[in-house]
Amino acid sequence: MTGTVQEAAVARIPGSKSITNRALLLAAAARGATVLRAPLVSEDTLAFRTALTALGIPVRTVGEDDASWEITGSGRGPRSDARVWCADAGTAARFLPPFAATGHGTFVFDGSGQLRARPLAPLADALRRLGAGVEGGGEGRGDGEGGLPLTVRAEGLAGGRIALDSSLSSQYLTGLLMAAPLMTEGLAVEARALVSRPYIDMTLALMRHFGAETTERDGVITVAPGGYRAAGLAVEPDASTASYVFAAAAVTGTAVTVPGLGRHSLQGDLRFVEALRRAGAGVEIGESATTVTGTGSAGLRGGFTVDMGEISDTFMTLAAIAPLADAPVTITGIAHARLKESDRIAAVAENLRSCGIRADEGPDRITVHPGTPRPARITCRRDHRIAMAFSVLGLAAPGVITLDDPACVAKTFPGFHAEMARLFPRSGYPEALVAR
Repeated sequence: MTGTVQEAAVARIPGSKSITNRALLLAAAARGATVLRAPLVSEDTLAFRTALTALGIPVRTVGEDDASWEITGSGRGPRSDARVWCADAGTAARFLPPFAATGHGTFVFDGSGQLRARPLAPLADALRRLGAGVEGGGEGRGDGEGGLPLTVRAEGLAGGRIALDSSLSSQYLTGLLMAAPLMTEGLAVEARALVSRPYIDMTLALMRHFGAETTERDGVITVAPGGYRAAGLAVEPDASTASYVFAAAAVTGTAVTVPGLGRHSLQGDLRFVEALRRAGAGVEIGESATTVTGTGSAGLRGGFTVDMGEISDTFMTLAAIAPLADAPVTITGIAHARLKESDRIAAVAENLRSCGIRADEGPDRITVHPGTPRPARITCRRDHRIAMAFSVLGLAAPGVITLDDPACVAKTFPGFHAEMARLFPRSGYPEALVAR
């Protein structure tokens, strides 16, 4: 290996989007003022913050450069009619309607064309069964297609027991669970065919941080009534975003450390580094930081299959560097990734083929074969993760890859391109990569 832990560059990874938006909602549902330290400041989190203010929740910046946010909750659901614009933020469309349903009023949720296309039916149907008045959300279709606009006519929720189809996204379950302490009877949910289990573990841990009581037995998650209490929180760096700098270290033969992501992280996506370990990179997960040391693309190993269903936001990162391995890499368990900002399996396969790389896809898998990328313009589909994943391949193959929409990274990491250039100066992060 060409680097050591002592020589590792220190990456500046912004806060976790998943933690930031969950904490925003939990603080809004709690009684009193919560200070959220080092939140992610990006298009998605700002959309979530703006949506909360539309629901009557005060959120203000504390300190300089949005270093902290203070959220003042009333300990209950919203109490006045509102129109809520979710922009492109899937978490806003899935977390906020259950919260609104625990309040009183009429709440209309809408978003961009891209967000309107994302499925919402399982959540809308669950809210109807719990007694909320819901219009839209793929009503009557039962196939999970479509969602916004969604109207919630709320008079509070009693709660009770419900079964929820969680095969399309864990975010429906997260939305219901976070609203549960505000229901008069609490909630017991049987989550059927649950995907992305680590995100539910994160949700439950954060709920407990804000004072909720949760138990789980025989596949049923039970949340007691009683509300939340305000509780300060420091947001971890985003593990999904860290996957790009970790993969870049692996293919450039350098070392990168991400402080704040250690073995006690709330984020399951840190497990991405185990896939890099299988590919030959050196990995050290410490108490408060993780370091990846690469061998360079010449030392990248393939010839394995990995189930990334629980960490599907990182499968694109592995798939994008897989052509540099010495044997095919197969990624399985990712059917639900077809229902994200884009059909991510199809998008990755299409772009790899544009680079002259063989990519075989199935309903829930992709196999990427070794090859030398040829010049190609990557179709990002307005999907930040497509842009960032293929930027890593572009780093390993300078002058070959360009992006048709480099600015779409602002959804979760506005400073992504500048940070990659800073971390990997010897590899010459190519200006052509971000040229329109």
